[in-house]
This record gives sequence, C-alpha cells and structure tokens, in this order.
Amino acid sequence: MPRLSKPQLLQVVAAAVSSAGWRLLYLGQEHPFRLKVYSAAESYTVRIYIWNITHGGGAARPASEYRIQVTGFDQFEPEPGGQTLILGWWSEVGVFAGFDFSKHQGPLGSSPSLQIREECLRDAYTDGLSACRKGNDEVAIAFRPEFLVEYIRNLTRLHGFGDSEPDLALLETAARLPDRINDAALQTTTPERRVVVRSVQQRVRSANFRARVLTAYDHACAFCGLQLELIQAAHILPVTQPQSTDETYNGIAACFLHHAAYDRGLITFDETYRVEINDTEIERLAAIERVGELARFRSLLRPLILLPPEVRDRPQIGIVGLANTLRGWY
Repeated sequence: MPRLSKPQLLQVVAAAVSSAGWRLLYLGQEHPFRLKVYSAAESYTVRIYIWNITHGGGAARPASEYRIQVTGFDQFEPEPGGQTLILGWWSEVGVFAGFDFSKHQGPLGSSPSLQIREECLRDAYTDGLSACRKGNDEVAIAFRPEFLVEYIRNLTRLHGFGDSEPDLALLETAARLPDRINDAALQTTTPERRVVVRSVQQRVRSANFRARVLTAYDHACAFCGLQLELIQAAHILPVTQPQSTDETYNGIAACFLHHAAYDRGLITFDETYRVEINDTEIERLAAIERVGELARFRSLLRPLILLPPEVRDRPQIGIVGLANTLRGWY
C-alpha cells in the first residue's frame, strides 16, 4: 500500500481519538504534531512523532522485521508537562506501533530506525493490543486505532512492563484472553499494574463488542439508517445489570443522537422491533417548552429498527423486554 503523507498520518491519529469518543485540539500541525486529547474528565498534551511502518528488507535482516525509518530529526524532544509518543502506522492492516520514548533519548545516530516484529503487528490487529519484547527491558506496544487513547492514558506504565516477564505475560493475557483475568491472577502483580491490566482487559472487551455490533449493523444507525462514521455501539441491557452481556445480541448500533435518546428512554423498540417514542417524556418536555423540531425528530425514525442479516446477532427478545422494563416502558 502507498505510504501516507504526514497530514494523512495526522488524520489517522485524529480519527483514532474520535473512535474512542474523545476530542482533540491541534496545538501544532507541523511534525512532530502537538495535540491536546481530552474527555469530560481527563486531558493529555502529547507530542507525536509518527512514520509509516515498512518492511525491514535486506538479506541480513529477519524476514519478520518491520520498522519505522526516523527522518528529519537528530533526537526526540520531550513534551514539557505532557507525553511524547513515537508511533508507526502500518496501513496494510491498520495498526499503530508505539515505541518507548525513555529508551530512545539522546542522539539518534545516522539513519536511525526502530524495529517491531510482524507477529506483534498482526496480533494487535486480531486482539486489539500486543506487547512486543525487544530486549534490554524494552517493550513496543502495537494496537488498533480504537486503543490509542488507552495507550496515551497508560503510556509510561505500559512500556514499563518490560522489566518483568510474569507481568508482561499477564498484560498479554488481558489483551488476548481477557476472560482469563480474574482477581486471583491479578494478585501476582503490583496494585499499579493491576489497574493497567484491568484497564486493558475492559478496553479489549469494549472494543470487541463495538466492532462486532457495528459490523453486524453495517455501521448504520438501527433507528435511522445514518452511517458517516457517526455510529456507536449501545448495550440494550446496560452493563450495570447482572444479566447484561457483551454478546452481539445485547447490542444495537445507533448514531450519537439516537444513542442518547435511547439511553434517556425517549425512544426504544419492542419485541417486534417496532420503534416507539415515549409519549410521557414528550409531554414532560412540552410542559417546559423543549419540543422544538419534534416533527422532524419523528420523521427521522424508521418504523422498525434495522436488523443484522445474521439471526444470532439480532437483539434477543428476552433482553429487549427486560431492558424496556428497567427503563420504565412497561
């Protein structure tokens, strides 16, 4: 595949931040890029060095070696009061590789490059996140775009796992087999690393759920049919409920507007997949004069939700009924 330009790589980063439900501000659009990545509760200032990942090439190098070729810089500069990311982007499958800034400070030398194994990149594509041992306690982290914010949040701690083989194995298990991580397994590491492992485990589950649900609905809102990469995966039965599950049949794809309306109980769908509007809530909103463009809102809704082609992926009837009861519809 053709290599991306620096502006294109910046757009890949921006799309990855957006896919996690976070926002960004451009503090500097020259390479290295400086961004503020933030949500309602957290904020990070980051300096991002990024290059395309290419095959290492050459008879003297392993066939599985991939790398970023660092050009234009004699050394990496830290972001004052923030974080410095050294990233590669492998367009072939759509994954990032993150390298440990603390291991690459000082002069870089002539024709510097940073390596990662193809196996790690492919594991990141299938599992979401993968740690790659590089020797001398250094670990590179490969990850799909939806994990970029998680990587930023735990940047130093993730790369620090290289100093302990058992802890690194625990991190890999959290990414590859998240259901195997339990309280007993977590007792083998430090409290700080337990938090990181749990965070990766939860993010893997969430990302897998999102990917399965959006794929099942062809990235279209079940309530209105909109696509435009404005679609989220919503749990039908909320995760706070003990009967909730991350199976695809407990998910529905919804645009930002209809996801919010669904979570608030303004709209729902019944066991026959018919879309309904909460008339009681409409009456309350009318009483406080908050029903502007109600007719247009109604007109955007489908009479029946879109359904995945695979029957096993469709909302399970029992879960739909229980979720509607919990939301006060019955």
